[in-house]
Amino acid sequence: MPPPLPPPSTPPVPLATLLARTDLGLRQLAGPREGVAIHWVHTSEMADPVPYLLGGEMLLTAGVHLAEVRRDAGQEAAAALDGYLDGYAARTVAAGAAALGFGIAPVHDTVPRALVAACDRHGLPLVEVPAGTPFTAVESAVWQAVTEARHRELTRLSEAQRALAAAAARPDPATAVLRALARHVHGWTALLAPDGAEHGSAGPRPDPAVRAAAGRLARVVGAGGPSSATDTLPGTSLSAYALTGRARGSRARALVVAADPHDPPAHTIAGVAAVLLSLITGPATEQGPVAAGHAAALVHLLLGARPAEVAPLLGAPLWTVVHAERRRDTTQSASSLADALGTPLVAPGDGPEPGTAAGARAADTPPLPGTRKSSDAEPPPGPATGASTAPGPATGASPVPTLRALVPAGQEITAHPGWTLGVSEPAPVAELPAADRHAASALRRALAGHTSLVRHRTPGPHSITSLVAPTDAHQHAQALLAPLADSPALLTTLHHWLSLHGSWDRTATALGIHRNTVRQRITRIAGLLDTDLDDPDVRMELWFALRSLDRGAAPG
Repeated sequence: MPPPLPPPSTPPVPLATLLARTDLGLRQLAGPREGVAIHWVHTSEMADPVPYLLGGEMLLTAGVHLAEVRRDAGQEAAAALDGYLDGYAARTVAAGAAALGFGIAPVHDTVPRALVAACDRHGLPLVEVPAGTPFTAVESAVWQAVTEARHRELTRLSEAQRALAAAAARPDPATAVLRALARHVHGWTALLAPDGAEHGSAGPRPDPAVRAAAGRLARVVGAGGPSSATDTLPGTSLSAYALTGRARGSRARALVVAADPHDPPAHTIAGVAAVLLSLITGPATEQGPVAAGHAAALVHLLLGARPAEVAPLLGAPLWTVVHAERRRDTTQSASSLADALGTPLVAPGDGPEPGTAAGARAADTPPLPGTRKSSDAEPPPGPATGASTAPGPATGASPVPTLRALVPAGQEITAHPGWTLGVSEPAPVAELPAADRHAASALRRALAGHTSLVRHRTPGPHSITSLVAPTDAHQHAQALLAPLADSPALLTTLHHWLSLHGSWDRTATALGIHRNTVRQRITRIAGLLDTDLDDPDVRMELWFALRSLDRGAAPG
């Protein structure tokens, strides 16, 4: 059985929240009561739903498959059912499901006692869904809670970003940023040298074990290794970020944050602070006016300026966006690729860095200036309707790169050993959000096609798109794709599927989902659009419409 996928970036819903809703009438019968988090809901009456589970679901069933076990077992039905339910619970736990919901009626009057016992043995929370509560009501309750939690997260992130930007403008900016960060992550923050020496800290002092682990992480990221890493201790999540403006060796600095392990937004907030501290503590005066201009541009952006307003501070009029994903067979660090690209404007992503300590993984970081993460740009989707449809970021809006970079347009970008690159066309600062999407699309094509580098190409002046006014093309695209307007996952799937020439396997690879899910989505798209997707004329028109929407998208 393949290992379950990591949980999505959408906020989890505590099972206790669902149990507390009197309108649902849910009742827990077995399994652990504390710390159970639901990320989504999946309904299945299959005897083996495991291939369709992504991990983190509440699996809902009415027990239709149990009748077949009883019928096939004959006189040994009771013993056969006990063994079947034990295996069913064990497989569900191994697949990473968070809980099992068993519906009362129309098949069963009560939850089978053998299932209650099996769930207790395997530590699987078992919830009774009363006859008057449809499964769709449970799904809706989960997505309502996800939406509310996501709104709270975004509000918190916005407030933290404003506070950090204001702190960076104070007389002692490094100390002020550390204090603001400690308040907003509710933890300990520090600037550490590779030898563990503190160069400023804020927040409640950690215990000796956490402090020692923080020193080890600072040594890892400060020795020219990964640009970020994390470690987890009982009750504490540690994140370390190399401050890229610093020289290596004894002058290297790392931002280390100790926070609650169940507080994912803390990592994003820390990533914003790491960018600010890189500029604040970096030797900008030694690097001349270019670095000073970059620092000034970032401060202006964080204080509310528009990208076009800070363009003169960046120096180059045109920039190329690069998305990079590390291959599994390489130990090349993100810093080595940044050096090869020849730019200090890099943002480490969520991809894993090699050489981290045990339990370390890449930490969350903010998007490029003027852009948004895909999980922030789109609202959480509604309840899942397909057997294996994954909500939220798991729909594959874009792969999360190990590194993103802004490179002056005049610098040549070539393939780099151990990395897969997606490269945009040169663009002015005001159009960087579109270039960022183009680089993400190029990276997806490179990963799906197992190619080391793919460049995004904009149609030339003699392309078919030049024959139609952009406004008319955009209006036509909106009308044609209106049935998909409320389904970002379907639009993304159609875009990938068409760009990869209808390949199920390559589309599944690009989106990070199962090929059967791709087939289900394409079938649903064909039904919603009431068209034949096997017709090349239809495919051409849909591709033209999708490209028109992409060109007409507003900056993030």
